[in-house]
Amino acid sequence: MALKVELKPGEKLIVGETLITNDKQRARFFIQGDAPILREKDILLPEDASTMAQQVYLAVQVMYLKQDITVTQKEYFDVIGKILQAAPSTRDLISEISTAILREELYRALKLAKKLIEYERTLISHVSTSNSGISAVREHLGLDGSKGAGS
Repeated sequence: MALKVELKPGEKLIVGETLITNDKQRARFFIQGDAPILREKDILLPEDASTMAQQVYLAVQVMYLKQDITVTQKEYFDVIGKILQAAPSTRDLISEISTAILREELYRALKLAKKLIEYERTLISHVSTSNSGISAVREHLGLDGSKGAGS
């Protein structure tokens, strides 16, 4: 069965290792075969991979597009080691991603890596919220050098 893909004007699509950019009109494609396919919304450029979870996604994305788990294997193991050290609560999700990679279920691994990015955002927002609250308490108590209610 063919995969139906509709592209908006200017939208990009990767099929295998080929980037396709739609022209000015909406287009519909029917794609048959085993080539890996990524829509623009799922493509992460190397220069945009600024967090550890994004770097995991990027490594898996390259594995998926090249259909070769060895191509970014070292980068993948380096970054999962760092992310597990920084956020041990990611262990189950990292394990699922790694299992999918070993089973060569690379599209599934990519979707799981996207979940890892969302989880990382949640962790970062909790830390940011906690740090804001701590800063407000420190300021209120006058522990940051200002005169607060506790001085």
